[in-house]
Amino acid sequence: MLRFIFVIIMNLFRAPYIIPKMRKESMHPERYSEEERYNLCRHVVRLMKCSGKIHTKAFGTENLPQESGYIMYPNHQGKYDALGIIHTHRQPCSIVMDKKKSNTILVKEFIDLLQGKRLEKDNVRQALEIINEVAADVAEGKRYILFPEGGYEFNNQNKVASFKAGSFKSAFKAKAPIVPVALIDSYKVFNSFTFKKITTQVHYLKPLYYEEYKHMKTAEVALLVEKQIQEVISANTALLVP
Repeated sequence: MLRFIFVIIMNLFRAPYIIPKMRKESMHPERYSEEERYNLCRHVVRLMKCSGKIHTKAFGTENLPQESGYIMYPNHQGKYDALGIIHTHRQPCSIVMDKKKSNTILVKEFIDLLQGKRLEKDNVRQALEIINEVAADVAEGKRYILFPEGGYEFNNQNKVASFKAGSFKSAFKAKAPIVPVALIDSYKVFNSFTFKKITTQVHYLKPLYYEEYKHMKTAEVALLVEKQIQEVISANTALLVP
């Protein structure tokens, strides 16, 4: 949390320019292309990374599908998770986020720029609408970040919680590739009490294509993706142990 406050303070002088610019571009998608809006998001992330001494390494970017839309399913560790993915993911993507957490300053601007979906967790009807909207977007070639854990624990030490089967319904409906994403040490960025340089990792795993999972149940897919991500995290964090 100290680093989060530090990053905000270090960038306060940019706020009168950056925030209105983000709002302007998000309000006029007819004037600013998806690429332009996404590049602005990435620019803001770069500013935050530089001022916060945050370094993020990407692995497996060659695994990302080139010819279609897809949904990325990462483990969830903290506020930096989506930012780390956006920084390492060159093609425009969007996100599904808890509505209650999506309307704070800067977060709101990010979600609006990305034309993200705000999910009301306790509203079943609205959740079904979001599932269908995401599926339609992905079928048309859009890319999304969707956290199947639904939330995260403070300082979770790279532990992966159970993935919710319902998170994968959009992929089934769109018959789209599922891209597991393993985030390592992302929780340290804004949840640790240090100002030292922090390095996080984003691992893009091999996609699971519709032909591979169409005969599976959503619960089976959720368990498979969870297991793949946990294996990558375990393998890479084990290397850090003396």
